Amino acid sequence: MKTKFFTALFLGLFGYSFAADKLIIAHRGASAYLPEHTLESKVLAYAQGAPYIEQDVVMSKDNRLIVIHDLYLDKTSDVAEKFPKRKRKDGHFYVIDFTLKELKSLKMSEGFKGENDSSNAYPNRFPAKKSHFVINTLEEEIELIQGLNKTLGKDVGIYVETKRPWFHKQEGKDISKATLEVLKKYGYADKNSKVYFQSFDYPDLVRVKKELLPQLGMDIKLVALVGLNDWLETYEEKDGKWQPYDFSYLTDVKNYPDIAKIVDGVGPTYALIFDTQKSKKGKIVANDFVKNAHKFKLEVHPYTIRADALPDYAGSVEELFDAVLFKAGADGVFTDFPDLGLKFLAR
Repeated sequence: MKTKFFTALFLGLFGYSFAADKLIIAHRGASAYLPEHTLESKVLAYAQGAPYIEQDVVMSKDNRLIVIHDLYLDKTSDVAEKFPKRKRKDGHFYVIDFTLKELKSLKMSEGFKGENDSSNAYPNRFPAKKSHFVINTLEEEIELIQGLNKTLGKDVGIYVETKRPWFHKQEGKDISKATLEVLKKYGYADKNSKVYFQSFDYPDLVRVKKELLPQLGMDIKLVALVGLNDWLETYEEKDGKWQPYDFSYLTDVKNYPDIAKIVDGVGPTYALIFDTQKSKKGKIVANDFVKNAHKFKLEVHPYTIRADALPDYAGSVEELFDAVLFKAGADGVFTDFPDLGLKFLAR
């Protein structure tokens, strides 16, 4: 009884402060409940209490910053019905080929499997191609969140990701500079600002740190997203050719002193912070990824916990939250279910 009493007392006195330091980041909004990156999804994430809400941005034909996860519109809109002749040779309808006015005419949807298969990508989520949702710009979303902060007396932050800057460069557009200019316009200019700026394109983050931030008189928090090489998420230009980026640079601890000079944090897929061979339900084993990052004062924000898509080694979403935030010691985590993350921390 005494052991239980002192354990409860310890958690009551100190446990909450430990949990309060952990960030629950609303991945594309409350995307488990409403179509991702719609303003409705962001309002729900805000209402659920998420301290940070994520915005992926892609540029339109007329240089507007569009909040959407993919470069293309195929599986989250009715673009194939409204603009059937606008697909590229690879079969995709690219955001960058449409003006903001054209994009606003689209009906956005919960993600579905394909043009001829309207079933949900995640079966138990909001029905695909139902209700009425529209695309929004980064400016519109910032104004929404800042407006809610004013009326509700809160200070919810934003977590902006530039999608494939290397692709935009090939299309003659500088998405990173455009995004930073918008952030500065709305008051996000220094380390104290409630904003993180992240990208999978580490070579571009180096340019952001060394060139763009000084040019714009800014110094905001940067995060290097870390993926797997076979995703082909990022390309870099070498000897005049675009080649796949090798993410092993960002996972090799010997590079951390240099990485820490560029970014304030890293965002790995959560599989990279565990020993997935040894992990099993009831015993998820962390590796040294987070510890190594913390040695160089790098924050670690893994992605993405989904209660309806758990890895084989997690028996429940609570077990996965615990493994990421406490066993591995990450500083925060992206999740489609911000309400469940916050409930876990509260418990």
